[in-house]
Amino acid sequence: MVEWTDSERAIITSIFSNLDYEEVGRKSLCRCLIVYPWTQRYFGGFGNLYNAGTILCNPLIAAHGTKILHGLDRALKNMDDIKNTYAELSLLHSDKLHVDPDNFRLLADCLTVVIAAKMGPAFTVETQVAWQKFLSVVVSALGRQYH
Repeated sequence: MVEWTDSERAIITSIFSNLDYEEVGRKSLCRCLIVYPWTQRYFGGFGNLYNAGTILCNPLIAAHGTKILHGLDRALKNMDDIKNTYAELSLLHSDKLHVDPDNFRLLADCLTVVIAAKMGPAFTVETQVAWQKFLSVVVSALGRQYH
């Protein structure tokens, strides 16, 4: 079980309260698929992903990016039990979708870049520490079924 300080909880809650889920979700997933093109193999049913332009304009990618951010809401609402909160999602990604668990970290890194760019100077060291801790717990929970 992860221990959260009041400051960390406040920072994470603040980040989520100011998120444009559609914009940040789309940009984060697009960035992941463009920067790490091997991650595209899990999105074969999403149509043309042959170059950055088609990825950026793909409505299915945009919708899935938004879905991912709304999925992170579950972690926010269950910060004291993220592993159990994501147990079914971990099972889905490991057993049915066969997603390489390292891809969760890659997406988390892309999400951090997008949020840091959006927040600008407000993305302080303290903010990054809390955000990285939150995402590392989420990534660990999503990879739980692989261990």
